[in-house]
Amino acid sequence: MRSDSDGTLHWALPVALALIAAIVFSPSLFNGFVEWDDQVLFLENPNYRGLGWTQIRWMFTTTLWGHWVPVTWLTHGLDYVLWGMNPMGYHGLNVLLHAINTALFYLVALRLLVAAGFTGRTLTASATTAALFFGLHPLRAESVAWATERRDVLAGLFFLLTVILYLDALNAEAARRTWRLRASIVCYVLAFLSKSTVMTLPLVLVLFDFYPLRRLELRWALWHEKLPYFLIAFAGAAVAWHAQKGLGFNPARPLVAAYDLWIYVWRTAVPFKLSPLYELPARISITDPRFLMPLIFVVAVPLLLIVLTRWWPAGLALWLYYALVIAPVSGVVSTGIQVAADRYTYLACLGWALLVGSGVGLVLRARERGQLASRLAHLALGVASLWLVGLAVLTWQQVQIWQSTETLWSFAADAEPTCSLCQGNVGASLVNQGHLALALERFERARSLRPDMLIHHKDVGLTLLALGRPAEAVEPLRFVLEQSPKDLEAMNALGAAVATLGQLDEARRLFQRAIQLKPDDPMVRSNLGRLDSQSPKTAVSVGTR
Repeated sequence: MRSDSDGTLHWALPVALALIAAIVFSPSLFNGFVEWDDQVLFLENPNYRGLGWTQIRWMFTTTLWGHWVPVTWLTHGLDYVLWGMNPMGYHGLNVLLHAINTALFYLVALRLLVAAGFTGRTLTASATTAALFFGLHPLRAESVAWATERRDVLAGLFFLLTVILYLDALNAEAARRTWRLRASIVCYVLAFLSKSTVMTLPLVLVLFDFYPLRRLELRWALWHEKLPYFLIAFAGAAVAWHAQKGLGFNPARPLVAAYDLWIYVWRTAVPFKLSPLYELPARISITDPRFLMPLIFVVAVPLLLIVLTRWWPAGLALWLYYALVIAPVSGVVSTGIQVAADRYTYLACLGWALLVGSGVGLVLRARERGQLASRLAHLALGVASLWLVGLAVLTWQQVQIWQSTETLWSFAADAEPTCSLCQGNVGASLVNQGHLALALERFERARSLRPDMLIHHKDVGLTLLALGRPAEAVEPLRFVLEQSPKDLEAMNALGAAVATLGQLDEARRLFQRAIQLKPDDPMVRSNLGRLDSQSPKTAVSVGTR
């Protein structure tokens, strides 16, 4: 029979863990919206603002920027009802959801570690360490401190509830088993409607049957109980595919997938110089050590774990969980301009948190059994404690880089100096502040890093034109139009440059071509009108992203 004190601890500990996570992430409450999706999703988007029928219909039909996430949009509609456009409210809900997730992961860890053979104080210490490792790790900063990534923490909430209810159902009597499985399925639907990357969860549940539950002898029953999860996953994956307009495959991208499997493990162990953008390189080759070594790693590690399965089944289970959850964003299909992203680790690295937690538990168990000297045990536990404190300090700092667009991209450019888009975004921020000369230096640096990206040539041309140097602006703008003949912005800017240089016939041809592409563009029409009135002065915008 459990004592009252044990019952109090059962609930007090997860609440304490949630409070610790909330405190560590609290600096993000003072962050604003940043020009990295936030401006498109919130500042320039009136469609989500409210919870009326018009807004709800939009939330359930939009695939804005390739995502169908109606439940996430519902929470943003609630944000607007409660806080208007005050970013503190948006960030506050992100922090609250992550704090809850930290507590929920503690409950998940308890259930899995019990099945793996942990008991008593060793069990509590292991689950607590695992929850803290997950909840305080700086890799979580992007998902929590960036308003756009509400979908991560919200999907995480329903993902963890799905797992808890599923695990509880397995040990419940028939009546309770049924409703818990149904509740688990409902939570999985909500997870999918928050972010589609949870599509591999049914396979994770099968993996749990392998280890630590060891239920494989049930066979048909295992698949039958998971059939609703698989149906949801297939339907949701189809919708996600449609939302992405079909994902393109590139033969080189398996190398990126191998790189991702390696780099997230490395950053979990050594979380330094994290960045909001790790730019996809122009060339991906197996001869590049950056991609060859990870490929060797992701081939060798699973083979080694398979060999060790008889003695350490948890190792293979942890790796398979990681690979399954990271798969939808691993780079096998196109994932955008980044080679990796910290936010993709939010659920994928839960297994590594369990590994750290179980390591602490094994040290405690060895000390209790006299298999490890107390001095060594205290040393190991001290190192683990310092590691957790260090993670909390790094996270406290990491969430603050999302304070503003300027802090975000300045930090990114310092963390990843070879990231051309980071340099370009710093330049755009400088333009918005009126520092055109400094912005030009950033744009030139970005162009030298990635001459294959037309955006950098255009930024250079637009900035030179704004600085009153039209003769120098012509070359980069012509280059853009040669590669992208329908680029309206470059076309208008080149027209403005040549008009200033007195080449009025060419300017008129460029403006007329631009009018044919977009007849209602006010800037182009204004420039053509000025030219027809014999006024060479033209208008052009610069520094927009």
